[in-house]
Amino acid sequence: MLTKDLLRVSRAGGGYQPRFADPDDEALAARVIGVYQGHVGQSRTVLQDALTDLEREADDFKLVRGFAKLLEREAVFETRAPVEPRRAREAAFEAAAEIGVVTSEEREQALATAADRLDCDPAAVDRALYADRECEQVLADPNVRWEPADLVAQYNLSLAQTALFDATEVRVRSSDPKSVVSAVKRLRLMYEIRRTDGGREIVVTGPDALFRATRRYGTRFARLLRTVTGTAEWTLTATVDDRGTEREMTLTDADVSVPDTEPVTEMTFDSGVEADFATRFQSLDLDWELRREPEPLAAGAHVVVPDFAFDYRHADFRVFFEIMGFWTPEYVEKKLDRLAELEDVEMLVAVDESLGVGEAIEARDHRAIPYSGTVRLKDVRDALRRYEDELAADAAADLPDELTPDDDAITLDELADRHGVSGSALEGKSFPTHELVGRTLVRPAVLEVLADEIETGMALSEAEAVLDEYGLDDASAVLSRLGYRVEWEGLGGGTVREK
Repeated sequence: MLTKDLLRVSRAGGGYQPRFADPDDEALAARVIGVYQGHVGQSRTVLQDALTDLEREADDFKLVRGFAKLLEREAVFETRAPVEPRRAREAAFEAAAEIGVVTSEEREQALATAADRLDCDPAAVDRALYADRECEQVLADPNVRWEPADLVAQYNLSLAQTALFDATEVRVRSSDPKSVVSAVKRLRLMYEIRRTDGGREIVVTGPDALFRATRRYGTRFARLLRTVTGTAEWTLTATVDDRGTEREMTLTDADVSVPDTEPVTEMTFDSGVEADFATRFQSLDLDWELRREPEPLAAGAHVVVPDFAFDYRHADFRVFFEIMGFWTPEYVEKKLDRLAELEDVEMLVAVDESLGVGEAIEARDHRAIPYSGTVRLKDVRDALRRYEDELAADAAADLPDELTPDDDAITLDELADRHGVSGSALEGKSFPTHELVGRTLVRPAVLEVLADEIETGMALSEAEAVLDEYGLDDASAVLSRLGYRVEWEGLGGGTVREK
């Protein structure tokens, strides 16, 4: 982004269009790069003088300054002085106070006195006095990472971002709407998605009062542009408050296209409530996998992108999850209208109690989960369990009453995974060829062999090695089934004993 004073726009016909640089400006970009590369080891003042000379020669001084601003952010400047500037000033000012400097001769005397105290020569003190001022810093490395064409492209992106500073609404059509919506949400911008004849249009907006009070939304619009330009085809239309006059600006991928544009990756979640919930939920070992920002859902003429989705691990079944925090009344009403238009969708909605819209959500056939400050995992878990029970019942109905696995030993969880069901779906089933030992199904013949191989007085580690050969890792349950217990000997291990 550039500073506002470097903005170049055309207001012809009542519009608001950035005056982008074109390939003809690559020669000027090369000259600005050359100025930086040719002034290594010289002060900012000398560098700025050279840029000023170039501004006088160019057709548009703002274009030169724009190129220079981008290069300046990459350049490395250093304070170079024979004596640390602060020490030099302290010594020189103390000596000047003692002498009472008025004339140039007295100044030289003060510098000589300071030099004696610092064990250096007077010229070194003189050079160090103000070497740490920004204008006296030295260009150590221009760190130019762009060719002229790349600098022009970076300038155009920065110019477009600056033009968005005063935007009050942005409308985006993109070949990759999901990545744009993801960036919008992470930047904490309010939005809605409209379905149009040409596809989907993402409308990013917010309370008028907030836009007039601060430019933070405009800054976020500018950052959003970096993600938009990373998509293959896009059109962005913005309403801009141009000193009290509303103007419209339209940008396309033909105006701004930066191949190395990095999408917005900060702000992983819309709010701390969402981040906190996701972290706690993912720490649980449940039959549901949490997905962030799933596919958009059709809601009449609009589109809804829920915050999360829960995917059931044992079936093709998804429950969407939206967290409604503190929004304006108008935005809440709009959200409720969108939820009402969703069809054939299972949706859970965690709603801030302060909004008082839980009953309205329930009336729209979606389960409301009230919260205050943080979403309780138990409430979400209880809501998901209702679906689990139904899914487990359906899965159990599809399974035969008797199951006869080919394995000599297999855990119930492994058998459930094999059939694509949860463990609860196996409840009530019989296993005529196996015996259930703990949570493991074991053939009786295996138990007979183990009864011969394991004997009292055997070290527990030896017994476990025998069990491992048959794929049994629940030593406690198997040994108990065989009539043994473990006699523990402190931290040194255990011995197998008859019960």
